[in-house]
Amino acid sequence: MSRIGKKPIDIPAGVKISVDGGTVTVEGKSRLSMQLPPHVSVEIKDNVVTVEQVGDARTAGAMHGLARSLINNMVIGVSTGFRKELAIVGVGYKATLAGNKLNLALGYSHPIEFQIPEGIKITVTPENKIVVEGCDKQLVGETAAQIRRFRPPEPYKGKGIRYVDERIVLKEGKKVG
Repeated sequence: MSRIGKKPIDIPAGVKISVDGGTVTVEGKSRLSMQLPPHVSVEIKDNVVTVEQVGDARTAGAMHGLARSLINNMVIGVSTGFRKELAIVGVGYKATLAGNKLNLALGYSHPIEFQIPEGIKITVTPENKIVVEGCDKQLVGETAAQIRRFRPPEPYKGKGIRYVDERIVLKEGKKVG
């Protein structure tokens, strides 16, 4: 039995969860749904969701914890949401928003246009920070990672796109003399 899977999930006010067959739907500020993994059942009682392991298959414990984590992330997403902050470091590097596209100037010979996925809200601050927000944790993280991949931080000067809380260890340059 999974230690994480045993923990109950409290349903905050304004969030509604329904289970239909093998599909769990969570509604709040937005609506998320997912298919339950095998060897797992979900029960809702008194504003508390419990995930139960069905059977003693080898992967049942892993699926138990996975299902509980995914449902918990959906509940957090529709109630408060998720956010990732990226910082652009480098002279002349900048980002601008144009409709549902993020335009990046990152020192290449051409500008980069990034199509913002549906369900994601991106804001650009004057301090060259990009804030990615949304209710789906996986989509927010993947979108931030795709933006970071356009120019990852380089190890000598630290120029590029990095997460705000990321620490870049700079290498020492070439010795002259």
